[in-house]
Amino acid sequence: MLIRRLRFDRNGEPAEVVRLEEIELGIPGAGEMIVRMEASAMHIADIKLVQGIDALRRPLPATPGFEGVGEVVETGPDCGYEAGERVFLPLGCGTFSEHVRVRNSDMGIRSAPSGDAEQLVLSNINGATAWTLLQDFVDLKQGEWVLQDAANSNVGRYLIALAAKWGYRTVNLVRREEVVQELKDLGADAVVLDGPGLPARIREATGGADIRLGIDAIAGEGVMRMADCLADGGLIVNYGALTDQPCQIDFWQMFLRDIRLCGMSTTRCFAARSREEIEKLQNEIARMASDGRLSAKIAARYRLDQWREAFAHAARTGSARDGKIIVLPNG
Repeated sequence: MLIRRLRFDRNGEPAEVVRLEEIELGIPGAGEMIVRMEASAMHIADIKLVQGIDALRRPLPATPGFEGVGEVVETGPDCGYEAGERVFLPLGCGTFSEHVRVRNSDMGIRSAPSGDAEQLVLSNINGATAWTLLQDFVDLKQGEWVLQDAANSNVGRYLIALAAKWGYRTVNLVRREEVVQELKDLGADAVVLDGPGLPARIREATGGADIRLGIDAIAGEGVMRMADCLADGGLIVNYGALTDQPCQIDFWQMFLRDIRLCGMSTTRCFAARSREEIEKLQNEIARMASDGRLSAKIAARYRLDQWREAFAHAARTGSARDGKIIVLPNG
């Protein structure tokens, strides 16, 4: 089987080191299957992988693409899957490819439900991140408020939906007025513009409620503004750094008010769960994405031969990107 895939032999900027190549994929061996890709998600991590940051460095040459959904088209002996079955690909297996050959022993392969492949592939990591942010750090009660920034991100959107499912209320920080109504339509209880004077706006939006959990994806000085909005003893959980700056928190916020800051990793959250618990969580997220209860915002879709445009678009920030980038390896 002759296929096309993206490939890079050295680290650097994607426009300089990535190429589109044709290869003969061969036939699947024992325990292997070939999956025709329906949709792949492009993340900042895919850019960082090509650039070669230490946390994501891997042996070269390599094919980028951390996430993908596709259809099994060919199987080897003792594969355990059947042609026609839809599956999630293992994380990091190189999904920017028309077809991918994987082993049934690779961790992360699991059946995918029917529904929109693009929404399914975007729910895989971001949905689990939103789920664990709400479940793993503070024992929230029904009706309790949660504060998050980057609320217009896909994790932020999933978090709004999951909080509503579990009976929590969300106050959501954004930087653009035009997304306020959009998030309210998704179920956000309150949407507030970030910036100076934030605590007063948060008190007004929540009726002066004590907020014990703040969820941050931006880092930088915004962490201090979030800390000022939390009740004494509150916790800020950071899962991103959109500013590329360290998290900043004031000594007096910690010393006098016991405001705490911690980082999270979905991988670490999964490490504290059994395989059965992880599968139950992931399957519920997939069902919610399949039936529309979880919905990600998509900025653009690109074919493999448009990889330069895809990487350039994914590298934009804020309103310049305005959603996730989808790669459609087979058009």
